[in-house]
Amino acid sequence: MASYLEKYKKKVYHESMSTRTYVCIDLKSFYASVECSDRGLDPFTTNLVVADPERTEKTICLAVSPAMKKLGVPGRCRVFEIPKDIKYIMATPRMSRYIEVSAEIYGVYLRYIAKEDIHVYSIDEVFMDVTDYLPLYKLTAKELAVKIMGDIEKETGITATAGIGTNLYLAKIALDIQAKHVPDHIGILDEESYKEKLWHHKPITDFWRIGPGTARRLAHSGMETMYDVAHADEDLLYHLFGIDAELLIDHSKGIETTTMKDIKNYKPHSNSFSSGQVLPRDYGHDEGRLIVREMADELCLELVSHKKITGSLTLYISYSNFYGGEGDRGTVRLRVPTSSSREIVPAVALLYDRIKDKNRAIRGVNLSCNNIEDGEYIQMDLFTDMDEREKENKMQQAMLSIKEKYGRNAILKGMNLEEGGTTIERNNQIGGHRK
Repeated sequence: MASYLEKYKKKVYHESMSTRTYVCIDLKSFYASVECSDRGLDPFTTNLVVADPERTEKTICLAVSPAMKKLGVPGRCRVFEIPKDIKYIMATPRMSRYIEVSAEIYGVYLRYIAKEDIHVYSIDEVFMDVTDYLPLYKLTAKELAVKIMGDIEKETGITATAGIGTNLYLAKIALDIQAKHVPDHIGILDEESYKEKLWHHKPITDFWRIGPGTARRLAHSGMETMYDVAHADEDLLYHLFGIDAELLIDHSKGIETTTMKDIKNYKPHSNSFSSGQVLPRDYGHDEGRLIVREMADELCLELVSHKKITGSLTLYISYSNFYGGEGDRGTVRLRVPTSSSREIVPAVALLYDRIKDKNRAIRGVNLSCNNIEDGEYIQMDLFTDMDEREKENKMQQAMLSIKEKYGRNAILKGMNLEEGGTTIERNNQIGGHRK
């Protein structure tokens, strides 16, 4: 009886979910399209890549124009991988400009859909629950998508693509797999058409959340399509992927129980602050320690600005490809949770010396604060000079005020001026790229 009731509840819940309609909109080759639009060029006929010419040829292109993709150039290639016989414009990244255009396009969405029904997935992609708006506008989901996409192109020159689905997952898959292969750039899926059209689609990595590693593990067990996954033994999938198998099983059948309301109501159980960077060249051991100390110091200021403290930090170092490319990871626990740079910076430097292979050059660093707590009240202990701690906190607050008023480089520490330091340059960037 209990089993029957459980199945009945799932059936009712599933049917209620299928009555909703979602639209996922993506801005085609966004960075490259913005650069073309600002130059009065057509991205579908102009060869343009967005990459920093001051970096080496190994730098990754942020985007390439649709015209370049048509020539077989992948969207996230390295500059040296572009065929030498292709002539193209190289546009320096301008992150502040891309954010400005993205905000302008978000304003277009708000003309049609309330912010409560919009989830910003990235700078160039959004999900919208349009269920309650279709009867209001007396439009189909496709007609509404066409209007929104038309306004975007008319006002910004950016071409958009759209996926429409009866759940968030199907809208995303309709966008990623179907929209790029149809003239109107709009894909439409429900659970039945998903099974009919995409169950046997290859490669399986075209599906959201299935990367090369997952694909290899599936293939090793004889699964190369979503049809294979949907008909596989579930115990095997749980053995291979643990709890993540639950989502994989649902997605293989076109099922997604998460709604826009769930996304809006979500509150994380814990939070963290992190900082990462890919270095402009191979860094030796001592240079790498300087980078780690700079990053730790910046994270301390971020903690202070949010009135938070941390109990531990995790450091990940990736080595140069010349040395194999893999990395080392380690975590340091602090004596008491704090935001003090006097305590955190030396602790992270010692962690770096402990986990780093001194004979290998590094190319990337990621540092994250764990176990974030409210920092309004600091735990006292016998080993902390609270007067000194209060003085440091006031100094950190003063630094934040100066940086906010006069710019992030208005006040610096001596280590920021040392050769190899990256803080000054990074303070003039957004997301690791020029403003």
